[in-house]
Amino acid sequence: MTRIRCYWGWVAAAIAFRILLICFPKNLNLGSRPEVATPLTSLRRLAEGYWLKQASMSPYAGSMYHGSPLLLSILGPFTITSLMFVIVDFVTAMLIRATGQKLMLKCHQSLQFLNLSKLVEASGNVEAGNFASLVFLWNPLTIVTCVGSTTAPIDNLMAVLAIYGACSCLAPLAAFGWVIATHLSLYPAILIVPLILLLGHGPDAPPLKLFQQKNNSASGSSPSSHSHTKSTQTGIQIDYFSWRPVLHFLLWASIWSCYVLVLSSISLKGLGGLLEMFKKTHGFILTVVDLSPNIGVLWYFFAEVFDFFRNFFLIVFNMNILFMLLPLAIRLKHRPCFLAFVYLAISSMLKSYPSVGDSALYLGLLGLFANELAGMQFSFFLFCGYIGVSLLSPVMHNLWIWRGTGNANFYFATGIAYACLQTVLIVESVSTMLKYDRMLRKHITT
Repeated sequence: MTRIRCYWGWVAAAIAFRILLICFPKNLNLGSRPEVATPLTSLRRLAEGYWLKQASMSPYAGSMYHGSPLLLSILGPFTITSLMFVIVDFVTAMLIRATGQKLMLKCHQSLQFLNLSKLVEASGNVEAGNFASLVFLWNPLTIVTCVGSTTAPIDNLMAVLAIYGACSCLAPLAAFGWVIATHLSLYPAILIVPLILLLGHGPDAPPLKLFQQKNNSASGSSPSSHSHTKSTQTGIQIDYFSWRPVLHFLLWASIWSCYVLVLSSISLKGLGGLLEMFKKTHGFILTVVDLSPNIGVLWYFFAEVFDFFRNFFLIVFNMNILFMLLPLAIRLKHRPCFLAFVYLAISSMLKSYPSVGDSALYLGLLGLFANELAGMQFSFFLFCGYIGVSLLSPVMHNLWIWRGTGNANFYFATGIAYACLQTVLIVESVSTMLKYDRMLRKHITT
């Protein structure tokens, strides 16, 4: 009871802190920071698109707005308030908490079945769901994204909603979150792989062969004779891939996609239609048209590259994300929720218009695996690195843009450091998770 009261106290404090910051004049001017707002998430650009639509013009006519036309109808009248994003952050944190509780329940059942009682007690010391939600709420990157009034919190909410729906085996909910997240920012489309694995296999668990090895050692029989055995001891079953919820998910994804396209078509009736929408939204993302500075590295690269090679490198950078999907899915198929975290971190590092809101999402999901990743190396280095980049980025931008005592390399250096930190985080987290699985295998064999 004391833990629960303490948890909700921290949640209330996080919400109150956001409301307090919103009361400051001009919201600390965070909405104009290139680290916080991008051409896709800027609320000022959304207000411009809404004004054009109210004037019976295409919201994409002014080359300012590149978001979904549905956001214009939903957020257009509310561009003057930031309280909506406080609510969105709270809902996202609660979904992360619920996802963590489901993962922790499945983890405890798996470890108990494998007779690893010591690991069950160790994993019970940290409630992953509560910890992850507090990490998300109190992450400075999440706070500045919320106070800066960008649409990134909505993108994050839809991605978390898809993951929660898949963990709960709610195919319509998972499909809705995935379709809306893909419609808003395109890159969450790669989450279809972990979502299918979540629906087919269930939440994260040790590798399937460990359960088979446990059954075979207990019965004293060969692995082949019990390859499809399902154990009911301690209430846990060995879950083999089931296509029924996956087909259910694909069906609902098709239905929600049709709804989104129809609503977008109605919203843009006489104002350009769906073809212009795809060209100005997803096409804008893939072609990296806007080269204004951001926390990523693509803006600087495509500002310097020769036009003759531009299309080639567009293909290389856009395909680079896809090349990583299959190897990671094969190696981490037994941990689809962790795979979703890895995919989100990779897309945050390689997307054309990144912001700190992307990091806020995957860092919050990282807290779900606090028990498994407790021995991760370079944790202190990564923590200090994120703080250093967060402080140096606005300083270098100020020296370059406003004071004129620096150049673009100053700001680009912080982007390179940011990308390197994300690379180290991804590599070390995956390595630590695989070490954790090997540790479980050693405990079983001994």
